[in-house]
Amino acid sequence: MINTSDRLKQLETFLADSPNDAFILFAIAKEHEGLNNTDEAIRFYRQLEKDHSDYVGTYYHLGKILEKVEGVDAAIKVYTNGMAVAKAQGDRHALSELAGARMEIDEDMD
Repeated sequence: MINTSDRLKQLETFLADSPNDAFILFAIAKEHEGLNNTDEAIRFYRQLEKDHSDYVGTYYHLGKILEKVEGVDAAIKVYTNGMAVAKAQGDRHALSELAGARMEIDEDMD
């Protein structure tokens, strides 16, 4: 069985071979998130947001971390951007998830 640390090392090796692969960047961000390396997770999610703005999965996960770390305004901005991407791609599932996450924040603020 591969542990998280080994998985992260393996993903970093893959990234060295394909430094601009969105899926690998996302997987690394998720590994860091799982290890509670919040700053590193945010760094990789932000890289995805910048270099692969069409990678719709980024927005939900980044938004959830930002809710805890930077506050709801930062998360709402990310969710809103992600909703626009999902809508442009016709990805109703992602659009629904992002809208739900944003609505949850709005309900908590009432």
